[in-house]
Amino acid sequence: MRAIAGAVLGIGLALPGAGAAALAEEEDINQRLMEMSVADEIRKRCDSISARLWRGLALMNELKAEAVARGYSEAEIEAYVTDREEKRRMRARADAYIRAQGAAPNDGPSLCVLGREEIAKQSRIGTLLRAR
Repeated sequence: MRAIAGAVLGIGLALPGAGAAALAEEEDINQRLMEMSVADEIRKRCDSISARLWRGLALMNELKAEAVARGYSEAEIEAYVTDREEKRRMRARADAYIRAQGAAPNDGPSLCVLGREEIAKQSRIGTLLRAR
């Protein structure tokens, strides 16, 4: 999932352009990207939880297809997923979600608890994870 996360979660606007900037306003797409970011953080910090790589890849492809269907070009999408500032914004959004759930970013034990909770409730984040 790390490679997927790097490709998809590295959200950004490397190239200026109205289309790429507008992609930052697509709340539903960005919500799913944030969820992928949270799942990736849990996966990286918790040894007892791994990624469901195929589900992550499928989600990445779905989000890209949705962006294309909304009129964004491949270049705009690529620019959006590689911009450093957008990566920082998404990381902050994911960290806020993690904190709101009572866990701490970069804290393995609390992220393991969060991951197990997400898996148990079969949330969208939980569907991207697997308890080992």
